[in-house]
Amino acid sequence: MVDPDVLIPWFDAHARDLPWRRPDTTPWGVLVSEFMLQQTPVGRVAPVWAEWLARWPTPSAMAAAPQADVLRAWGKLGYPRRALRLHAAATEIATAHGDRVPSELDELLALPGVGAYTARAVLAFGYHRRAAVVDTNVRRVIARAVHGAGDAGPARTSADLADAERLLPDGPQSRAARYSAALMELGAVLCTASRPRCAGCPVHADCAWVGAGRPEYTGPARPTQRYAGTDRQVRGRLLDVLRGAPGPVPRSALDAAWSDAAQRDRCLLSLLDDGLVEQLDGTSFALPGERGTEART
Repeated sequence: MVDPDVLIPWFDAHARDLPWRRPDTTPWGVLVSEFMLQQTPVGRVAPVWAEWLARWPTPSAMAAAPQADVLRAWGKLGYPRRALRLHAAATEIATAHGDRVPSELDELLALPGVGAYTARAVLAFGYHRRAAVVDTNVRRVIARAVHGAGDAGPARTSADLADAERLLPDGPQSRAARYSAALMELGAVLCTASRPRCAGCPVHADCAWVGAGRPEYTGPARPTQRYAGTDRQVRGRLLDVLRGAPGPVPRSALDAAWSDAAQRDRCLLSLLDDGLVEQLDGTSFALPGERGTEART
């Protein structure tokens, strides 16, 4: 059981002061935060988010910016395809929705790069609507507090969403939205994957997992992601070269970024395929939309 009459007051008293939670944040600000927070820690996102909203306070402002500027501003957040998808979503919002982030689920889902989680997060956190928002933290809280399991195991999209929807409180939509945020916060700061802080948990007394003696999770192990030496690291190195240059760069500058030629070439090709890099001629490369007469040496 995760009682809203207990959880929401706890959230009101203890929630982290995240900039996108502040009252003056627009649905556009929420959408930007959700793109950035995918697989990226809050601490890395907060300063970049603030810079982006100062620079591009509306979808139309971002849509007018060159893709190269957007990729440079994305910096070290990782998974830079998210930046291009956000730029595409901004363009769609500016041209097809009057520069206003849609407030209906089907319209949100039709935006580039917006999936089930992000669409519902915008409804709940941007429009304060009743929407079940399911991420890893929410799944873990429900697995423990409701089902008595040590962890949630592999994602079960429909079942996970149904679990979360059943917990949403009746009453004003804004209360249900607040509950969605509180459930996520509980998993992020107390009901963590390792070393959960059960003693400080507001729903400790009613938690099925605690009541069962906190049994160990015995399901499939989560895959671990390494970074060093992977194609992801190489792609990042190549993009760093392009982001750090004022314009197109020669092939030799990219060659110097990574010593393994076969891996480097494979990663450069994947960046070209993803639209993150453009080849201007046989020997020079640039960020998308950034063309010049010659490469900088």
